[in-house]
Amino acid sequence: MNKPLSPSAQKVQQALAGFGLDCRVKELGESTRTALDAAQAVGCDVGQIVKSLVFRGKTSGVGVFVVASGANRVNEKLLAALVGEKIDKADADFVREQTGYAIGGVPPVGHATPLVTFVDEDLLQYQEIWAAAGTPNALFSLTPEQLCLITSGKVVPIKKI
Repeated sequence: MNKPLSPSAQKVQQALAGFGLDCRVKELGESTRTALDAAQAVGCDVGQIVKSLVFRGKTSGVGVFVVASGANRVNEKLLAALVGEKIDKADADFVREQTGYAIGGVPPVGHATPLVTFVDEDLLQYQEIWAAAGTPNALFSLTPEQLCLITSGKVVPIKKI
C-alpha cells in the first residue's frame, strides 16, 4: 500500500491533475534537494533535473521564475535583459511568498502567485525530465512539452557559458 503524500506534495499532485496530466508525484526516503541528489535518487542524468529558481526584479520587486537544466547555471545578465531590469536572487521568504513552497522543493506548477517564467532550452533535448514536487524529497517525471504547458514559460537559451 502506498503511503499518502505530504500536504505540499499532494498540492503539486492536484495542480498536475488540474492540467489533465497523469504525472505521479513520488516521495522518496532520500533528499532530492539538489540537482545531483535528485539525479542520483531517480537514476538519470543531472541535465534531466529541472532546477526551479526564483529571482526578483531589483526595481519592480516582481518575481521571475526560471526552470533550468540541473547541469546548467543561469546567465543572470541575459535573464535581466529578458526581464527588462536588473535582478537579484530571491531570499527564502520571497520564494515561499511567491510560490508557496520552500527552497529545495519548489515545483514548476501550483504557485501562490503567477510568475513570469522562462524555460531553459536545454531541457527540450530530453524525452523525460524530473521536477521538484513541493518537498526536498518529492519529485515527478514529465516531458519537456508538459513542462512548457504547466509553466506557460518562454523557452530561451539561458545557460551561463
